[in-house]
Amino acid sequence: MDIIITILASISAACSDRKNLPKALISGGIFNAAAALCLVFFQGPGGVFLHHGKGAYYLYYGILVAIAVFGLVEAAMGGWVFGRLDDRHAAGKAVLYVSILPLICVAAFGGFVVLRKVN
Repeated sequence: MDIIITILASISAACSDRKNLPKALISGGIFNAAAALCLVFFQGPGGVFLHHGKGAYYLYYGILVAIAVFGLVEAAMGGWVFGRLDDRHAAGKAVLYVSILPLICVAAFGGFVVLRKVN
């Protein structure tokens, strides 16, 4: 949970200072992609996704793959915004606001719980 709090702190810092926006986009995107892929490979669906047929089972993996792709796009957007920060600030800020929802989904699905099991 500490890394999620750090990502949320960088998002709030990016809202107040324009220079922190690329860093928040890149770190948030990489975290979302890494956490979603970690869940795809190491933790199966549970709860509602497990006991409601194959559709819910595939929906779980579909959501995680979509979050991983969005995370990679968000990280690439951070590099794009870094190139011309003054002109692309609004687009980067919009993506940053939208990225909060996948961050919440990854945390709700389990985040990096798998890493605690390995250690």
